[in-house]
Amino acid sequence: MSLQKTVKNDITCNSVGLHSGRKIKMVIRPADADKGIVFSRSDIVEENSVHALVGNVSDTTLATTIGTNGNTVSTVEHLLSALRGLGIDNALIELSGPEIPVMDGSALPFVNMIKETGVVEQELGRRYLKITKEVSVSEGEGWAKLEPGSTFEITYEIYFDHPLIGYQCYHLNLSELTYEKDICFARTFGFLKDVEYLQAKGLALGGSLKNAIVLNEEKIINKEGLRHPLEFVKHKILDAIGDLFLIGMPILGHFSAYKSGHKLHLMLLKELAAHPDCWQVFRYHAPGSFQEEPAVSEQGFTSVI
Repeated sequence: MSLQKTVKNDITCNSVGLHSGRKIKMVIRPADADKGIVFSRSDIVEENSVHALVGNVSDTTLATTIGTNGNTVSTVEHLLSALRGLGIDNALIELSGPEIPVMDGSALPFVNMIKETGVVEQELGRRYLKITKEVSVSEGEGWAKLEPGSTFEITYEIYFDHPLIGYQCYHLNLSELTYEKDICFARTFGFLKDVEYLQAKGLALGGSLKNAIVLNEEKIINKEGLRHPLEFVKHKILDAIGDLFLIGMPILGHFSAYKSGHKLHLMLLKELAAHPDCWQVFRYHAPGSFQEEPAVSEQGFTSVI
């Protein structure tokens, strides 16, 4: 519970986009309090900004894409995860193309850059969305739900019919410390048998062993192997932290999921937005009091951003 935060200085990096394969330059800049996370496309002249809000999500196929007025930014989840994990509330992210740089396929490079540059507190208190009643969604065997809680906890279960994955489950009480220690290093993963199909669809064009864990039918192809035995489920948690930050503020509650992904994460946020009786928004006021905010709109909670 604290004041809002932004990055201390500009942060610049270059890498390919995981799905577009294009070389992207990204600059993370400080932003004023209550501005939220805003993406800006330098390769587009007019209407080039899009807020990172659930109401602006345009696609969840293998990644989370946001957009307004035909201006889109894809694969936002890893960067949003790093920002949420380190407690960054406000930032302007300038991009030279349509996708966030993939870096090594995890959030660790973003975390390292932000920590090296530094974080500053701002004059306004942070807003929190507190879950007061359970909200859930499901599709096929997969489901996701949010329940009341005093902190932000995650319990995530996955199952893949592969000898090196199978069933995995991990529980996390999110803090800057646990995010940096337990989650941010976990890389995205995929199966070799799917690569040709995805590339024929114009996806995974920038994927390589440098930015993803790749598995064939029996083993991991990457020579270095895994960073952690539960890296697969930890990466799913990494994604969920980024996707859920599209609510526009930290959540106080218990998020749990089974066989979930970007689509179900965003379905859950939209279900939450549609049921204002299931949550309340509070703003922190130093030195430790909280004030309830007015009800917010269904379209991405925009009135409190």
